[in-house]
Amino acid sequence: MLPGTNPPYWLIVVSEVCLVVAIGCAVLILFDIIRGHRQKMPVMNVVWPITALYLGPVAVWAYWTFGRSSGESKQKSFARMVFLGDSHCGAGCSIGDFAGEWMVFFVGLKIAGSVLFANYVVDFAAAYLLGIVFQYYAIAPMRNLHGWPGIRAAIKADTISLAAFEVGMFAWMAFSSKVLFQPRVEPTSPVYWFSMQIAMIIGFLTAYPANWWLIRHGWKEKM
Repeated sequence: MLPGTNPPYWLIVVSEVCLVVAIGCAVLILFDIIRGHRQKMPVMNVVWPITALYLGPVAVWAYWTFGRSSGESKQKSFARMVFLGDSHCGAGCSIGDFAGEWMVFFVGLKIAGSVLFANYVVDFAAAYLLGIVFQYYAIAPMRNLHGWPGIRAAIKADTISLAAFEVGMFAWMAFSSKVLFQPRVEPTSPVYWFSMQIAMIIGFLTAYPANWWLIRHGWKEKM
C-alpha cells in the first residue's frame, strides 16, 4: 500500500472471507468436540478451536486426521506430536495477543511513542502468562504435578516455544505496520485481524523447530 491510502476494497473482502472461514472452522471443531469427541487431554478441547481461528481449514484437516478422539489409540508420528505441541503453545499466544491488541487500542498505550512497541510488550506479557497456564494444564496431569513444581515445569516447557512463536508474529507485525499498511489499520478493521492471522501462521512455523527440540529433549511432553 502507498503511504496515506486506506486498504483497498478487495483486501477488505478477502480479509472478511478468511475471517469467516476461520471462525466457521473453529465452530465446526467445537461442535464436534461438544457432540462427543472430547479430547483425552482436556486442555486440547480449547486448543483445537483456537488453532482453527488462524490455521482455518488446515486445522480442520489436522483435527480430523490425527487429533479427533475416536476412542481408539492411534500412534502418531513425531512430526504430528510436534504439531500438537506447537498448536498448544499457539493457543495461549493467540488468546494473549488478541487480548493485548485490544488492550493497547482501548487504552491508547504507546511505548517510546510507538503503538507497535506497546503491542510487543503487552502481547508478550499476556501471551506468556496464558501460555504458562495452558502448559500447566497439559504437563501437570501427565506428570502428576501440583502447585509450584507444575508451574516450574510449565515455564521450562513454554518459554522457548512461546518466544519462538512471538518472534515470527512480531516480525510480520513490524513488516505490516511499517511497510504494508500506511497509515496503520486499527483492530476495528477486518484487514487488521486478517494480518494477525498471517502473523500467527508465521509464528506457528517459527515455533515448530523449537517444539521439535523441546519434545525431543524431554522439556515438553509428547501430546
